[in-house]
Amino acid sequence: MTKREVHASVKDERLVQKRREQMIKGAVALFKQKGFHRTTTREIAKAAGFSIGTLYEYIRTKEDVLYLVCDQIYDHVRERLDQALDHKKGTLESLKVGIANFYHVMDEMQEEVLIMYQEVKSLSKDALPYVLKKEIEMVAMFENLLNDCVENGELSITEKQVKIIAHDIFVQGQMWAFRRWALRKLFTLEEYIDLQTQVLFSGLGQLHGKS
Repeated sequence: MTKREVHASVKDERLVQKRREQMIKGAVALFKQKGFHRTTTREIAKAAGFSIGTLYEYIRTKEDVLYLVCDQIYDHVRERLDQALDHKKGTLESLKVGIANFYHVMDEMQEEVLIMYQEVKSLSKDALPYVLKKEIEMVAMFENLLNDCVENGELSITEKQVKIIAHDIFVQGQMWAFRRWALRKLFTLEEYIDLQTQVLFSGLGQLHGKS
C-alpha cells in the first residue's frame, strides 16, 4: 500500500524527521494523559518544544500525529524483521530472531502501541482503513518469514496455518505491550520471549510431524 503522505512545508528531510519525532513523543504523553480529543495541537507543540506555527510546518491536522505514530511503529517492526531476514533467511533460527525482535519493539514502544489502539477510534472513516492496513502489513511480515521456512523445507504447514500462526505471533507481541503491567511481575521480557517461542515451536513441530 502506498505510504500516506503527511504534508510538510519544510523541505529539509532530516529536520522534518527530527521535528516529527519530537512531536510524536510529546503527543503520545499527552494522549496517554488526556486522550486524543481533549489534547490540542497547541499543547502538542508546547510538549514538542516549539510554537504552534512551527507545528503546522510539519503537519496539517492533529489526526496526522496518529498516522505518524502508526508509521513509526510499522517502520521499527519492518527494520527489526529485515534484520531477521538477513540472519540465515528461511530457517527456524531466522523466525526466532524475528519474533524476539518484534517483541522487543513492542516493549520499547509500549506507550505508542497503547495510544495507537486506544485512539484509533478517533480517526475519520476514510483514515481508519489506512491504520488497519498497516497492522495487516505487519502481520504479513511474519507470513513472509514463515513462508520462507516452508520454501526452505524447515516447516511443512499449509497456507491457512501460515496465516493463523502469523496472527498468533503478532497478538502475543501485542499482549506484552497491553499486559506488561501484569506480565513483568511474572517474567522478564527475555523469559516471556523464550516461553512464547517454546510454545509456538512445540505447536509447529506437531504440525510439521502431521504433514
